[in-house]
Amino acid sequence: MSEKSQDLQAAGISNRETQARWAIDVNVDPMSIPLAQLDPCHPSLFEADKFKPYFDRLRAEDPVHLTAESMFGPYWSVTRFDDILYVDSHHEIFSSDIDQGGIRMGGRPRQAGEPDPMFHLPMFIMADPPVHDEQRKVVAPMFTSRALADLQDLIRERAIKILDGLPRDEDFNWVQHVSVELTGQMLATLFDIPQEDRHKLIHWSDTIENIGNPDVYETPEQAFAELWKCFEYFDAAWKERAARTTPGTDLISVLAQGESTKNMAPNEFLGNMLLLIVGGNDTTRNSISGGLLAMSQYPAEYDKLLSDPSLIPKMVPEMIRWQSPVAHMCRTALIDTELGGKQIKAGDKVVMWYISGNRDERQIDRPDEFIIDRINPRHHLSFGFGIHRCLGNRLGEMQLTILWEEIVKRLPKIEVVADPVYLRSNFIHGIRELMVRIPS
Repeated sequence: MSEKSQDLQAAGISNRETQARWAIDVNVDPMSIPLAQLDPCHPSLFEADKFKPYFDRLRAEDPVHLTAESMFGPYWSVTRFDDILYVDSHHEIFSSDIDQGGIRMGGRPRQAGEPDPMFHLPMFIMADPPVHDEQRKVVAPMFTSRALADLQDLIRERAIKILDGLPRDEDFNWVQHVSVELTGQMLATLFDIPQEDRHKLIHWSDTIENIGNPDVYETPEQAFAELWKCFEYFDAAWKERAARTTPGTDLISVLAQGESTKNMAPNEFLGNMLLLIVGGNDTTRNSISGGLLAMSQYPAEYDKLLSDPSLIPKMVPEMIRWQSPVAHMCRTALIDTELGGKQIKAGDKVVMWYISGNRDERQIDRPDEFIIDRINPRHHLSFGFGIHRCLGNRLGEMQLTILWEEIVKRLPKIEVVADPVYLRSNFIHGIRELMVRIPS
């Protein structure tokens, strides 16, 4: 959060008052805004699905753009594919470390001697080498192709059960009935917790994205009180796994046994649990929802798929590009450097807008079209690059692939019957509600 927002919250100002102070008219044409004042980060733009023209203009006119004042403080927007790739691939220049400000808008460097606030949650995605590399290495074996192959039959069994249980000839929310259900069940399996507890994981994942949402929490402190319930839950599981004489193979067990992770402080432990929950839920679930929405908007592509299901391996990465479930990642410049002809100073916040780079016509042919048989569909930014490339990309693609293999066998028609309801977040490009109907 910006210093101004921090001051408001330190003074007891609510989320709603903070949002009101920074309120914008989402219907204003960004071409009418002076370029120097263009600010694409407001969560309301994403909730209203009005962000795209902002990025179209920035890619064309000012691809490395300084916003001097926003609700999250000053920041540079990086909006073209190649520039994003450069930032993501140079961790020695652009830091992810939480003490430098972390990976999402709102973070700030922690001053020397400053105590960890309750919302300071270190995690390996918000660490630079060597900490990042050591902790990532602990969980990486869980996501190899060989390890994931053992999950294919289970995913298919669950996908079939979910699809066969969907109502016919009545409206229902695809997000809750399908997207959340499939990913929640997989999360519970990866953590080896009871399936009935998967809804707790989804709740904590949603809490992360609603910390600043006045419609959900009056203050950020209320949201973090919920997240510490997540700590209590996993702390009990951690102690049970650590006490086992036979090492487990689930995510909690491997973290409890790993040399670089077994002695984490409580807030770091909670941070890494939340990283794995959000990473395993939000990205795949929103690609499932966004993929169906894209099929509805491009019915000829749906017909193409039904005629040739062998296109699914190409269609899945196109869905992930199209949705761009992680809208941005932040970095903090460690040194003075140049990017896109602009002088970036040490300490500056740099925002890689994946959701913009995935629409960059310089790198992607007809980027604003959903095309399920693209020549090179994996040429996208959604998984990131460099040392922070998404660990769970294979698992996410596997779930999408299997789900759509079963959809084309069972559901030749799924009708989207209302406009989607989007998440109020500039970090996760999420769909909260997608009402559909399956004709009998």
